[in-house]
Amino acid sequence: MVRIGLVGCGRISKNHFTAIRKLQDVKIVGCCDIIGERAKEAAKTYNIPYWTTNYEDLLKREDIDLISICTPSGLHPEHGIMAANHGKHVLTEKPMAVRLADADKLIKACDQNNVLLFVVLQNRLNPSIQMVKKAIDSGRFGKLFMIVANVFWSRPQEYYDLAEWRGTWDLDGGAFCNQASHYVDLVQWFGGPVASVMAQTDTLARKIEAEDTGSAIIKFHSGCIATINVSMLTYPRNLEGSITIIGEKGTARVGGIAANEILHWEFSDTVDADAIVNEFSTHPDSVYGFGHDAYYQSVIHSVIKEEKPLIDGDAGRKSLELIESIYVSSRKQKVVIL
Repeated sequence: MVRIGLVGCGRISKNHFTAIRKLQDVKIVGCCDIIGERAKEAAKTYNIPYWTTNYEDLLKREDIDLISICTPSGLHPEHGIMAANHGKHVLTEKPMAVRLADADKLIKACDQNNVLLFVVLQNRLNPSIQMVKKAIDSGRFGKLFMIVANVFWSRPQEYYDLAEWRGTWDLDGGAFCNQASHYVDLVQWFGGPVASVMAQTDTLARKIEAEDTGSAIIKFHSGCIATINVSMLTYPRNLEGSITIIGEKGTARVGGIAANEILHWEFSDTVDADAIVNEFSTHPDSVYGFGHDAYYQSVIHSVIKEEKPLIDGDAGRKSLELIESIYVSSRKQKVVIL
């Protein structure tokens, strides 16, 4: 039995609570939030026996094996390090930090305390994304030429006004770090090691510190070029979240609300799975998709078997390094070499 404590009972926590309840060999022992009513309501809704507003009290419980961190992004390293120092395995929502240096401190703390570190990049586990990755790794695309990711979503001012930390550099970051971080991760996961990046970002309409719009051009060591175009100003609602991969022997496009649908699939060769490619599309009702379910299954397996996480701190660090480089490039108006 894997026993979980969760900190941060806000918006994303619902996906965690729901995913955990579907699994065997796991239970939520306690939850924590600085807003007492929110922690109390979560405990009532999900039948959690213990709730608190004091994170240290949660960490002191000996009947907790793993801490799930759903607090604002800038607090992920601090809360993860505290959990590791109490001997708890650490699961952190994306991004694992808003600064690469803080992510490195979290990785080091988990290594020193001999606990596992999991970073929630659940879109990697979408059946459609798995199909693309398998095709890349098996050579079906041949040489990759271009990857294009578009994240054209709508986040009105009311969204940012829901909490003071949203859109701030210290706790949230902007459109690349928060909303588009999954797409940044998938682009670098598909393309391989990044050589350089150049970017333009700006805050065009929302009253926030960080950016609401931007574009990045990425050069991979393989020679492949990628672009990531992001805007939270799409009128009047979310329009597109897609990734297109162009190679010498194949072209594919994944879209849908959560990178969950295969929209184009064409290769010079044919395999049996091509005939049923549409069966690998899913139909979630939000941009979070169904990935948390599969992700928690992999987490529980790793904890029980004491095996390396499927998506660990090093994986989370790679996408964060690219995000940080995008911001540095835009701020300094120069190409950043990774």
